[in-house]
Amino acid sequence: MPPPLPRATNETIVSPLEGKRIVLGVTGGIAAYKAIEVSRRLVDAGAHVVPIMTEAAQHFVGTTTLSALASEPVQTELWHNPTTPIPHTKVGQGADLIIVAPATAKLIAAYRIGYSHDLLTNTLIATRAPVIVCPAMHTEMWEHPSVEDNIDTLRERGVHIVEPESGRLAGGDVGAGRLASPETIVAAAETVLGPADLDGVSVVVSAGGTREPIDAVRVIANRSSGKQGYAIAAEAASRGAEVTLVSTVSLAAPPGVEVVAVETAAEMQSAMESRASGADVVVMAAAVADFRPVDAAGGKLKKRDGVPQIVLEPTPDILAGLGSTKPSGQVLVGFAAETDDLVANAEAKLTKKRLDLIVANDVSAPAVGFAHDTNAVTLLRPGAKPVEIDLAAKRDVARAVINTIVEIRTGND
Repeated sequence: MPPPLPRATNETIVSPLEGKRIVLGVTGGIAAYKAIEVSRRLVDAGAHVVPIMTEAAQHFVGTTTLSALASEPVQTELWHNPTTPIPHTKVGQGADLIIVAPATAKLIAAYRIGYSHDLLTNTLIATRAPVIVCPAMHTEMWEHPSVEDNIDTLRERGVHIVEPESGRLAGGDVGAGRLASPETIVAAAETVLGPADLDGVSVVVSAGGTREPIDAVRVIANRSSGKQGYAIAAEAASRGAEVTLVSTVSLAAPPGVEVVAVETAAEMQSAMESRASGADVVVMAAAVADFRPVDAAGGKLKKRDGVPQIVLEPTPDILAGLGSTKPSGQVLVGFAAETDDLVANAEAKLTKKRLDLIVANDVSAPAVGFAHDTNAVTLLRPGAKPVEIDLAAKRDVARAVINTIVEIRTGND
């Protein structure tokens, strides 16, 4: 009988925004309502949010709403401020990061030339903290040479620009200029304040459950939502990695991540093998079907023809194949979704498939695994104590996985 595994240890997961003092500036654009969601997400990540609204912003969003969701009441006044006679200096000096969302063409121009006419522009000029500017305006304004020139100048000065998206704008127009999503803005904050310990590292992640066709309509599938794989891709990208996500699901792509759409195990095998050979890190988070029909019907099988006989064959073991051809120095990570003997089954896969790390979870446990926004996992490495991650948001679990990958790459335990 093999010796028992060492007792698992628990890991505390800390967001790069935890405890950070973030000034959230809101200017007078129709997209000002999105700043409320940005504030909520920042606070949920552990940040202390200091909101500043311009006079124009108050035409679009009330101060009461933002004050309730931020960490302290909204500040609007450069003069007659009850907190301090020099609010811009105090706020600017105390900030770890300043985010302006939305940033109008007026704010961008004022910031570029140092026109300190209100509390927000004074704060921007009186800080040495990093600044993220999130423009939002109509397409014609966004594409105007003066705005483009102002943006270029701010970039040259080290200001981080979260470019607007294309889509539906105010008044029914469609084009570039829509404020980036709150998720993208918060991801930018995580990147700026995060460790950047995967800067320039090539990472390939798989996500979702494969679907093996029975006929033109029906498939053999599993219940994987792909959420954990997407969270890992997002976390890796936020830390500077160049991420490719091979996915079977239609979730929104994490900011800065290239998505390769596949459906079957064969398609995923082809996509992973073609990309894994040149990657520094490969994370196989997808749930690949173990079996597929030998012959899929070209059309739809009819009930009137009786119960069909479906002959199955095994699908390729993609992870084992990646392990057998793993180049020197590459970190290969697998997942083990189990319902019993969690650690023993995962330990066997860790060894058999030549993995550097395996993430095991009990998908029969409440709020764990498929379709949930939370997960609880055990991280196993060759020769190391298992590490238990208690029930947490999948992004927090992803952070723990990426932390361990960084430790493996740097040789730190």
